[in-house]
Amino acid sequence: MPKAGVKTTKSVPAVAGRAATLRDAPIPPGDEVGVAELAARVAANLRDQRRRRDMSLDQLAQVTGVSRAGLSQIETVKTNPSIGVLWKIASGLGISFSELIGEREEAVSVLRREDTQVLRSSDRKFESRPLMPAGGANQVEVYELRLAARARHSSEAHGPGTRELVVVLSGVLRMIVGDHAEDLAAGDSMLFNANVAHVYENPGGAEARYHDVIIYPMRS
Repeated sequence: MPKAGVKTTKSVPAVAGRAATLRDAPIPPGDEVGVAELAARVAANLRDQRRRRDMSLDQLAQVTGVSRAGLSQIETVKTNPSIGVLWKIASGLGISFSELIGEREEAVSVLRREDTQVLRSSDRKFESRPLMPAGGANQVEVYELRLAARARHSSEAHGPGTRELVVVLSGVLRMIVGDHAEDLAAGDSMLFNANVAHVYENPGGAEARYHDVIIYPMRS
């Protein structure tokens, strides 16, 4: 995922007779609270994951590609990690994204739309809303993605064996996986190996929506 700040957001109604875009949408006051809560969960979970593996910060930096200083700031809640950094850490540790951000497993769990914590890029052109509540299968994650008109969102390679299924709900998508590009319209879908860098690009003149299913390899 791109190196952009993580924000939380709520849906925004039409403004002045036209659809509000992600860039136009104001950030509600509660967003900063949501970001702080997310950063605290990531910090605690990262410390736990690292200590269970008996890894130093230097060792973790080597496997994730995130600097020792950056990891230290995350663990001490001195920074709000970007979406891209979170993906790097999760891939380096060999865990799912939801495990890193602190989702708990429950026998039965419900996720209400109003309780969803949306990840939003700092340029406000991209947002990702988890659709699976805590307690879902560790091998699968489902997200609703929104991408502003004529915007692109770059994702670094995920862990070995990770696959993605992208379904276009509205608008258009140019999906670029490695050196392969595919243009998709509403109703189209694409399944690909996500262990290479990939880009979501919206060449259309309106905001587009997608469903993104991330499938992790079975753990031994």
